[in-house]
Amino acid sequence: MHNSLASKLLVRLLLLFALVTVISIVILSKWGFDELTSQTDKDSPPNPSETNGYTYALSSRDAEIERLKHEVLTLRAQLVLLQSNRSNNGLAGRLPLQGSGYFSSSVSASSSVNNSSSSSNNSNSHLHQSDTTIASLTHHYDCSSYIRKQVGAAEILHGLPLNNEYEMIPFNHFTFTRVYPIDLGLGKRVVEKPIGYRRRDLLEAVNKALESLNRNHTARARAKGLPVSELGRYTLDDFVEGIYRTEPTTGSQYELYFQSIKHQTTVVRKALIMRPFAPLQTVQLSEVPASPTIHVIVPLAGRLRSFRSFVQMLNKLADQRLHLVVVYFGEAGLKEAQLIAGGAKRVQLVALNETFSRAKALRLGAEHIQPEAAKAMQQDPLLFMCDVDIVFTAKFLERCRWNTAPGKKVYYPVVFSLYNPHVVYTLQGKALPSEEEQLVISRDTGFWRDFGYGMTCQYRSDFLQIRGFDEEIVGWGGEDVMLYRKYVRSKIKIVRATDPGIFHRWHTKICTGSLSADQYRACIRSRALNEASHAQLGFLAFRDEIAAAMAHS
Repeated sequence: MHNSLASKLLVRLLLLFALVTVISIVILSKWGFDELTSQTDKDSPPNPSETNGYTYALSSRDAEIERLKHEVLTLRAQLVLLQSNRSNNGLAGRLPLQGSGYFSSSVSASSSVNNSSSSSNNSNSHLHQSDTTIASLTHHYDCSSYIRKQVGAAEILHGLPLNNEYEMIPFNHFTFTRVYPIDLGLGKRVVEKPIGYRRRDLLEAVNKALESLNRNHTARARAKGLPVSELGRYTLDDFVEGIYRTEPTTGSQYELYFQSIKHQTTVVRKALIMRPFAPLQTVQLSEVPASPTIHVIVPLAGRLRSFRSFVQMLNKLADQRLHLVVVYFGEAGLKEAQLIAGGAKRVQLVALNETFSRAKALRLGAEHIQPEAAKAMQQDPLLFMCDVDIVFTAKFLERCRWNTAPGKKVYYPVVFSLYNPHVVYTLQGKALPSEEEQLVISRDTGFWRDFGYGMTCQYRSDFLQIRGFDEEIVGWGGEDVMLYRKYVRSKIKIVRATDPGIFHRWHTKICTGSLSADQYRACIRSRALNEASHAQLGFLAFRDEIAAAMAHS
């Protein structure tokens, strides 16, 4: 209480000094030496000695004005620092009162300005000292202002409209032991250990978040009059995972998640950290909202074997906050699909006797969510638009919830796409493992499907507000990219990150002649990329030469 009153009193004194300084500048500039000039002109012509005295008076006045300007700048900088750091009660006592000391020196110097040149020298020394103080305070003020500007310009608390999808910078997922980089291309590692500068960078971000979380815990305990203990403090062991990316014009961004191990709590705390090419700043601390029900929407036409595997996967997850909506096209296989859906819990099937359209299926699925599935506490359902060939884990579902917020952000995970297992394991001379054992992230088993935008988590209000898919697109591909571009051009933040908890199973892809030219090229490209790695395709292409060479050896 005493420190707060002292800070307020000091601010008022500094404001008073600033007011007196401004009045002094006005008086000196308008009336201080104008009368001397007019009197000299009227009484007698100037002689050399009078001219020298007059010039000295003018130079003294200019020096005095400059000193007063520096005084105003000093007071202003000190006021900014006091106001921005008032929460740190000890800062006011540590801040040097250069303004008040210099003000008295300035008055003394001005009272004897015409008496001796020693007063002028003394003032110059004060001016040099004041310049040093002002430069230091101004630098501190400019640095803080620049950091705030960088944080405000970054796409970290809000989305920014972009020109196209190529300007979107995706995130990289990481833990203490693994980094799943988004850097793509042949020969790139899809998973690696954080070492060197990357480890130091991520560790600094995590430590900064811990510092902010624990300082916040201490402040809340003191505010409630409770003893500050070590029990509620977060440690490195409480770090769960995070994502990061670097924007070239603003800096590195980190979204970090913590969950206390000691207390066995379900509360997950999130820290937004930014390195704006300057010291790290804690942008926001918040608790992750209660986990909502996820409504998985799957378009389907045939593919009953894959559908059965998909339902079995959902049953193994045993997530009570999961609801499946299947939009089935055509009559072929409809009854069997209904039997599969009927044997599972929380599954709804919508039948359409029409030509398959993924865009229309996802829109109808969003509209046909049953009232009991969207409870009163969740009027705005969370949607996961999915395909029947996708396999995901419970951890992915948590990330689907963490990385979405109505009106604020949507989640576009980068899926790990598995190669043809018959090629992968045959070339290695291994037997074909079970489907669950094939879910391995490595360069030989698959790749990050950076060109796919079909898997997405978003709230229904955002999907409807952005006017959903282009339903004129019929058949395979194209509609997901168009929806993604709508979000890119909006102010909704897109979280685009590699996700080690979601896989695309390999399956035979048929590219028919009924597709448009663009769709057909995209289908063939996808088919080629899904088949095997570059090296594995090379082995297949040169297998005759390899066999001949092995025979000669």
